[in-house]
Amino acid sequence: MILHIVSETEWRTAVAAGCYEPPSLADEGFIHCSTVAQVLGPANDFYHAQSDLQLLGIDPKRVAAPIVYEDCYESGQAFPHIYGPLNPDAVTAIFAFPPEPDGSFVLPQALRDIDRENTA
Repeated sequence: MILHIVSETEWRTAVAAGCYEPPSLADEGFIHCSTVAQVLGPANDFYHAQSDLQLLGIDPKRVAAPIVYEDCYESGQAFPHIYGPLNPDAVTAIFAFPPEPDGSFVLPQALRDIDRENTA
């Protein structure tokens, strides 16, 4: 599973339209995603204290567009990027993603369980 951070409103609009095309797709050519182990970095760096967020759990095998793992920012980590619109039927889970009182994010319990299983 790969993850994408999105507002509830944006996702509802995408589902109604039949595809998800965030601004990054037009601006950078891809949709930013993360693995379970990576998602807290971008969440805390770019979404600090934002509410109305959720994590889309995406099944890479169901994504119609190409997925490329790459290190675009010389971070030493290869992040999954979707090079095209995201088809909503590739989303197999949605996790509420509220910030903590200090504005930071922690993994939802269900994702902590998945991460624990993957690292065991």
